[in-house]
Amino acid sequence: MMAEDYTPRQIVKDLLQGTAPPRPLFLPIVFSLGARIENMPLRSFLTNPTKITNALRQIRGRVKSDGITCYCDRFLEAQALGGAVEWESGDHPRGARWPGPAVNGEVPVGLRSPEDSVKSSSVITATEVIRRLKSLMRDDSLLTVCLTGPFTLGALLSNADADGELRADDVQSFAVAFSAAVIARIASAFVEAGANVIFIREDVLPAPSSEVYPDWNSSLSSTVNIVRFYEALPILLVTDPGAAGANRSEMFPRIRDCIVCPANGSPEPARLSTGAEEENPARGVALPLELFNPHEFPAEASDEALRRMISNGNPAVITTAGDVSAMADVRRLNKIWELLHCS
Repeated sequence: MMAEDYTPRQIVKDLLQGTAPPRPLFLPIVFSLGARIENMPLRSFLTNPTKITNALRQIRGRVKSDGITCYCDRFLEAQALGGAVEWESGDHPRGARWPGPAVNGEVPVGLRSPEDSVKSSSVITATEVIRRLKSLMRDDSLLTVCLTGPFTLGALLSNADADGELRADDVQSFAVAFSAAVIARIASAFVEAGANVIFIREDVLPAPSSEVYPDWNSSLSSTVNIVRFYEALPILLVTDPGAAGANRSEMFPRIRDCIVCPANGSPEPARLSTGAEEENPARGVALPLELFNPHEFPAEASDEALRRMISNGNPAVITTAGDVSAMADVRRLNKIWELLHCS
Protein backbone atom coordinates (compact mmCIF):
# COMPACT_ATOMS: atom_id res chain seq x y z
CA MET A 1 0.00 0.00 0.00
CA MET A 2 1.31 3.46 -0.95
CA ALA A 3 2.00 5.92 1.86
CA GLU A 4 -0.69 8.29 0.59
CA ASP A 5 -3.25 5.46 0.79
CA TYR A 6 -2.69 4.82 4.50
CA THR A 7 -5.51 6.13 6.63
CA PRO A 8 -4.86 7.79 10.00
CA ARG A 9 -6.50 4.86 11.82
CA GLN A 10 -4.26 2.38 10.03
CA ILE A 11 -1.22 4.40 11.06
CA VAL A 12 -2.42 4.33 14.69
CA LYS A 13 -2.72 0.54 14.48
CA ASP A 14 0.85 0.31 13.16
CA LEU A 15 2.18 2.49 15.96
CA LEU A 16 0.35 0.51 18.62
CA GLN A 17 2.04 -2.61 17.25
CA GLY A 18 5.46 -0.95 17.25
CA THR A 19 5.65 -0.65 13.47
CA ALA A 20 7.04 2.46 11.83
CA PRO A 21 4.33 4.04 9.66
CA PRO A 22 4.89 4.91 5.98
CA ARG A 23 4.37 8.58 6.83
CA PRO A 24 4.01 10.62 10.03
CA LEU A 25 0.68 11.39 11.59
CA PHE A 26 0.06 15.13 11.46
CA LEU A 27 -1.90 16.06 14.59
CA PRO A 28 -1.61 19.78 15.38
CA ILE A 29 -3.49 20.92 18.47
CA VAL A 30 -6.02 23.41 17.13
CA PHE A 31 -8.80 24.20 19.57
CA SER A 32 -8.96 27.81 20.79
CA LEU A 33 -9.33 28.94 17.19
CA GLY A 34 -12.89 27.67 17.61
CA ALA A 35 -13.67 30.46 20.08
CA ARG A 36 -12.62 33.00 17.49
CA ILE A 37 -14.77 31.31 14.85
CA GLU A 38 -17.77 31.43 17.19
CA ASN A 39 -16.91 35.02 18.19
CA MET A 40 -17.03 34.31 21.91
CA PRO A 41 -14.56 34.38 24.82
CA LEU A 42 -12.60 31.17 25.33
CA ARG A 43 -13.92 31.04 28.90
CA SER A 44 -17.49 30.70 27.57
CA PHE A 45 -16.52 28.52 24.63
CA LEU A 46 -15.05 25.85 26.91
CA THR A 47 -18.42 25.23 28.55
CA ASN A 48 -20.58 24.96 25.42
CA PRO A 49 -20.45 21.58 23.65
CA THR A 50 -22.74 22.76 20.83
CA LYS A 51 -20.55 25.77 20.00
CA ILE A 52 -17.40 23.64 20.29
CA THR A 53 -18.76 20.95 17.96
CA ASN A 54 -19.88 23.50 15.36
CA ALA A 55 -16.55 25.31 15.46
CA LEU A 56 -14.48 22.13 15.21
CA ARG A 57 -16.40 21.05 12.12
CA GLN A 58 -15.50 24.38 10.54
CA ILE A 59 -11.88 24.00 11.58
CA ARG A 60 -11.88 20.58 9.96
CA GLY A 61 -12.74 22.29 6.68
CA ARG A 62 -9.91 24.79 7.04
CA VAL A 63 -7.02 22.79 8.52
CA LYS A 64 -5.64 19.78 6.70
CA SER A 65 -4.57 17.20 9.26
CA ASP A 66 -5.13 13.64 10.41
CA GLY A 67 -7.28 14.58 13.38
CA ILE A 68 -9.57 16.95 15.23
CA THR A 69 -8.74 18.40 18.64
CA CYS A 70 -11.97 17.71 20.52
CA TYR A 71 -10.94 19.47 23.72
CA CYS A 72 -7.89 21.26 25.07
CA ASP A 73 -7.94 23.07 28.41
CA ARG A 74 -4.79 23.16 30.53
CA PHE A 75 -6.94 23.54 33.67
CA LEU A 76 -9.43 20.79 32.86
CA GLU A 77 -8.24 18.55 35.69
CA ALA A 78 -8.02 21.42 38.16
CA GLN A 79 -11.68 22.21 37.55
CA ALA A 80 -12.56 18.51 37.69
CA LEU A 81 -11.04 18.44 41.19
CA GLY A 82 -13.11 21.41 42.35
CA GLY A 83 -10.62 24.18 41.62
CA ALA A 84 -11.57 27.48 40.02
CA VAL A 85 -9.69 29.01 37.09
CA GLU A 86 -8.42 32.55 37.51
CA TRP A 87 -8.74 34.48 34.24
CA GLU A 88 -6.85 37.59 33.21
CA SER A 89 -9.56 38.07 30.59
CA GLY A 90 -12.08 35.87 28.84
CA ASP A 91 -9.30 34.40 26.71
CA HIS A 92 -6.30 34.14 29.04
CA PRO A 93 -6.40 31.71 31.98
CA ARG A 94 -3.75 32.58 34.56
CA GLY A 95 -3.92 29.80 37.12
CA ALA A 96 -6.05 27.67 39.40
CA ARG A 97 -7.46 28.48 42.81
CA TRP A 98 -8.08 25.48 45.05
CA PRO A 99 -11.05 25.03 47.40
CA GLY A 100 -8.80 24.83 50.45
CA PRO A 101 -5.18 25.32 51.51
CA ALA A 102 -2.35 22.82 51.26
CA VAL A 103 -1.44 21.69 54.78
CA ASN A 104 1.92 20.16 55.73
CA GLY A 105 2.90 19.67 52.13
CA GLU A 106 -0.17 17.60 51.30
CA VAL A 107 -2.43 18.28 48.32
CA PRO A 108 -5.00 21.05 48.95
CA VAL A 109 -7.94 20.14 51.16
CA GLY A 110 -11.46 19.95 49.79
CA LEU A 111 -10.59 18.35 46.46
CA ARG A 112 -12.95 15.96 44.75
CA SER A 113 -11.89 12.31 44.68
CA PRO A 114 -10.51 10.84 41.45
CA GLU A 115 -13.77 8.90 41.12
CA ASP A 116 -15.85 12.07 41.37
CA SER A 117 -13.63 14.12 39.07
CA VAL A 118 -15.21 12.53 35.98
CA LYS A 119 -18.62 13.82 37.09
CA SER A 120 -17.49 17.44 36.81
CA SER A 121 -18.99 19.74 34.19
CA SER A 122 -15.64 20.20 32.42
CA VAL A 123 -15.16 16.46 31.85
CA ILE A 124 -18.81 16.01 30.88
CA THR A 125 -18.49 18.79 28.30
CA ALA A 126 -15.36 17.24 26.78
CA THR A 127 -16.86 13.74 26.57
CA GLU A 128 -20.03 15.16 25.00
CA VAL A 129 -17.98 16.83 22.27
CA ILE A 130 -16.14 13.57 21.58
CA ARG A 131 -19.41 11.65 21.30
CA ARG A 132 -20.98 14.22 18.99
CA LEU A 133 -18.00 14.34 16.67
CA LYS A 134 -17.78 10.56 16.62
CA SER A 135 -21.34 10.39 15.31
CA LEU A 136 -20.97 13.35 12.91
CA MET A 137 -17.59 12.73 11.29
CA ARG A 138 -17.81 10.28 8.43
CA ASP A 139 -14.20 10.42 7.32
CA ASP A 140 -11.22 8.72 8.90
CA SER A 141 -10.21 11.66 11.09
CA LEU A 142 -8.76 10.84 14.50
CA LEU A 143 -10.48 12.34 17.52
CA THR A 144 -7.82 13.75 19.84
CA VAL A 145 -8.01 15.25 23.31
CA CYS A 146 -5.46 16.76 25.70
CA LEU A 147 -4.82 15.78 29.31
CA THR A 148 -2.40 17.19 31.86
CA GLY A 149 0.39 14.78 32.77
CA PRO A 150 0.73 13.40 36.32
CA PHE A 151 3.87 15.38 37.13
CA THR A 152 2.54 18.72 35.88
CA LEU A 153 -0.75 18.25 37.72
CA GLY A 154 1.21 17.13 40.76
CA ALA A 155 3.27 20.32 40.52
CA LEU A 156 0.12 22.42 40.28
CA LEU A 157 -1.23 20.74 43.41
CA SER A 158 2.07 20.87 45.30
CA ASN A 159 2.65 24.54 44.49
CA ALA A 160 -0.84 25.58 45.53
CA ASP A 161 0.38 28.87 47.00
CA ALA A 162 2.91 29.71 44.28
CA ASP A 163 0.63 31.88 42.11
CA GLY A 164 0.68 29.48 39.20
CA GLU A 165 4.43 28.85 39.22
CA LEU A 166 5.36 25.20 38.67
CA ARG A 167 8.43 24.13 40.65
CA ALA A 168 9.52 20.61 39.86
CA ASP A 169 11.69 20.30 42.97
CA ASP A 170 8.67 20.65 45.28
CA VAL A 171 6.62 17.82 43.79
CA GLN A 172 6.11 14.87 46.12
CA SER A 173 5.31 11.27 45.23
CA PHE A 174 1.86 11.39 46.85
CA ALA A 175 0.91 14.35 44.60
CA VAL A 176 2.01 12.44 41.52
CA ALA A 177 0.11 9.32 42.61
CA PHE A 178 -3.05 11.31 43.33
CA SER A 179 -2.75 13.11 40.00
CA ALA A 180 -2.23 9.84 38.15
CA ALA A 181 -5.44 8.41 39.64
CA VAL A 182 -7.37 11.48 38.45
CA ILE A 183 -5.86 11.43 34.97
CA ALA A 184 -6.46 7.70 34.56
CA ARG A 185 -10.17 8.17 35.36
CA ILE A 186 -10.55 11.04 32.93
CA ALA A 187 -8.58 9.25 30.22
CA SER A 188 -10.92 6.27 30.60
CA ALA A 189 -13.94 8.54 30.10
CA PHE A 190 -12.42 10.04 26.96
CA VAL A 191 -11.46 6.78 25.25
CA GLU A 192 -14.79 5.22 26.19
CA ALA A 193 -16.49 8.18 24.50
CA GLY A 194 -14.52 7.49 21.32
CA ALA A 195 -11.23 9.40 21.47
CA ASN A 196 -8.53 7.85 19.27
CA VAL A 197 -5.53 9.82 20.52
CA ILE A 198 -4.76 11.08 24.03
CA PHE A 199 -2.13 13.78 24.44
CA ILE A 200 -0.57 13.66 27.92
CA ARG A 201 0.93 17.12 28.35
CA GLU A 202 3.87 17.61 30.69
CA ASP A 203 5.01 21.21 31.16
CA VAL A 204 7.62 20.16 33.74
CA LEU A 205 9.40 16.86 34.27
CA PRO A 206 11.27 15.19 37.12
CA ALA A 207 14.98 14.66 36.74
CA PRO A 208 15.77 10.98 36.01
CA SER A 209 17.95 10.98 39.15
CA SER A 210 15.22 12.36 41.43
CA GLU A 211 13.42 10.25 44.03
CA VAL A 212 10.05 10.94 42.45
CA TYR A 213 11.08 9.78 38.96
CA PRO A 214 10.14 6.08 39.44
CA ASP A 215 6.72 7.11 40.77
CA TRP A 216 6.17 9.41 37.81
CA ASN A 217 7.22 6.75 35.30
CA SER A 218 4.89 4.23 36.92
CA SER A 219 2.05 6.77 37.03
CA LEU A 220 2.51 7.61 33.38
CA SER A 221 2.46 3.92 32.48
CA SER A 222 -0.88 3.38 34.22
CA THR A 223 -2.60 5.97 32.02
CA VAL A 224 -0.79 4.77 28.92
CA ASN A 225 -1.98 1.22 29.53
CA ILE A 226 -5.60 2.35 29.89
CA VAL A 227 -5.44 4.30 26.63
CA ARG A 228 -3.86 1.41 24.75
CA PHE A 229 -6.45 -1.03 26.13
CA TYR A 230 -9.05 0.88 24.11
CA GLU A 231 -6.75 0.75 21.05
CA ALA A 232 -6.18 4.50 21.25
CA LEU A 233 -2.77 6.09 20.86
CA PRO A 234 -1.10 7.74 23.89
CA ILE A 235 1.28 10.62 23.13
CA LEU A 236 3.53 12.18 25.76
CA LEU A 237 3.79 15.86 24.81
CA VAL A 238 6.70 17.61 26.54
CA THR A 239 5.98 21.32 26.03
CA ASP A 240 9.01 22.86 27.74
CA PRO A 241 12.04 22.85 25.39
CA GLY A 242 14.39 22.97 28.37
CA ALA A 243 12.87 19.86 29.93
CA ALA A 244 12.82 18.17 26.53
CA GLY A 245 16.48 18.89 25.90
CA ALA A 246 17.62 17.90 29.38
CA ASN A 247 15.80 14.57 29.31
CA ARG A 248 16.12 13.62 25.65
CA SER A 249 18.97 11.13 26.00
CA GLU A 250 18.46 9.81 29.54
CA MET A 251 14.72 9.76 30.19
CA PHE A 252 12.94 9.41 26.87
CA PRO A 253 14.49 6.05 25.89
CA ARG A 254 13.09 4.58 29.14
CA ILE A 255 9.50 5.52 28.31
CA ARG A 256 7.57 2.63 26.83
CA ASP A 257 4.35 2.10 24.90
CA CYS A 258 3.66 5.72 23.96
CA ILE A 259 4.90 8.23 21.42
CA VAL A 260 7.20 10.84 22.94
CA CYS A 261 6.87 14.27 21.30
CA PRO A 262 9.39 16.72 22.80
CA ALA A 263 9.14 20.42 22.00
CA ASN A 264 11.92 21.91 19.95
CA GLY A 265 13.35 24.95 21.65
CA SER A 266 14.03 27.00 18.55
CA PRO A 267 12.27 27.46 15.25
CA GLU A 268 15.63 27.88 13.53
CA PRO A 269 15.82 25.53 10.53
CA ALA A 270 19.13 23.97 11.55
CA ARG A 271 17.68 22.77 14.86
CA LEU A 272 14.21 21.72 13.79
CA SER A 273 14.92 18.01 13.60
CA THR A 274 14.39 15.00 15.79
CA GLY A 275 17.89 13.83 14.90
CA ALA A 276 18.85 10.69 12.99
CA GLU A 277 19.87 9.01 16.21
CA GLU A 278 16.23 9.10 17.29
CA GLU A 279 14.70 7.30 14.31
CA ASN A 280 12.24 5.23 16.22
CA PRO A 281 8.52 4.48 15.80
CA ALA A 282 8.03 5.72 19.37
CA ARG A 283 9.35 9.22 18.66
CA GLY A 284 7.69 12.35 17.37
CA VAL A 285 8.23 16.08 17.35
CA ALA A 286 6.29 19.06 18.73
CA LEU A 287 6.74 22.18 16.63
CA PRO A 288 7.25 25.55 18.37
CA LEU A 289 4.12 27.67 18.28
CA GLU A 290 6.10 30.65 16.96
CA LEU A 291 6.29 28.94 13.58
CA PHE A 292 2.61 29.65 13.03
CA ASN A 293 2.71 33.30 14.12
CA PRO A 294 3.45 35.51 11.10
CA HIS A 295 4.47 38.36 13.42
CA GLU A 296 7.21 36.28 15.07
CA PHE A 297 8.55 34.20 12.22
CA PRO A 298 8.83 35.13 8.50
CA ALA A 299 7.01 32.87 6.07
CA GLU A 300 10.12 31.97 4.07
CA ALA A 301 12.05 30.87 7.14
CA SER A 302 9.03 28.94 8.38
CA ASP A 303 8.75 27.02 5.12
CA GLU A 304 12.45 26.12 5.17
CA ALA A 305 12.26 24.97 8.79
CA LEU A 306 9.29 22.76 8.00
CA ARG A 307 11.05 21.18 5.03
CA ARG A 308 14.06 20.32 7.17
CA MET A 309 11.87 18.76 9.83
CA ILE A 310 10.03 16.60 7.29
CA SER A 311 13.25 15.33 5.73
CA ASN A 312 15.19 14.59 8.93
CA GLY A 313 14.58 12.16 11.75
CA ASN A 314 11.51 10.41 10.32
CA PRO A 315 9.18 11.34 13.19
CA ALA A 316 6.16 9.09 13.69
CA VAL A 317 3.97 11.99 14.83
CA ILE A 318 4.16 15.71 14.11
CA THR A 319 2.22 17.93 16.50
CA THR A 320 2.50 21.35 18.07
CA ALA A 321 3.90 22.32 21.47
CA GLY A 322 0.46 23.29 22.70
CA ASP A 323 -2.77 24.78 21.39
CA VAL A 324 -2.09 26.87 18.30
CA SER A 325 -3.05 30.51 18.80
CA ALA A 326 -6.43 31.68 17.57
CA MET A 327 -4.48 34.25 15.52
CA ALA A 328 -2.19 31.66 13.91
CA ASP A 329 -1.67 31.42 10.17
CA VAL A 330 -3.62 28.32 9.16
CA ARG A 331 -1.82 28.25 5.82
CA ARG A 332 1.38 27.26 7.63
CA LEU A 333 -0.37 24.26 9.16
CA ASN A 334 -1.61 23.25 5.73
CA LYS A 335 1.94 23.62 4.37
CA ILE A 336 3.01 20.71 6.58
CA TRP A 337 0.23 18.57 5.15
CA GLU A 338 1.37 19.39 1.63
CA LEU A 339 4.98 18.55 2.44
CA LEU A 340 4.00 15.23 4.02
CA HIS A 341 1.99 14.20 1.01
CA CYS A 342 4.43 15.41 -1.61
CA SER A 343 7.72 14.31 -0.08
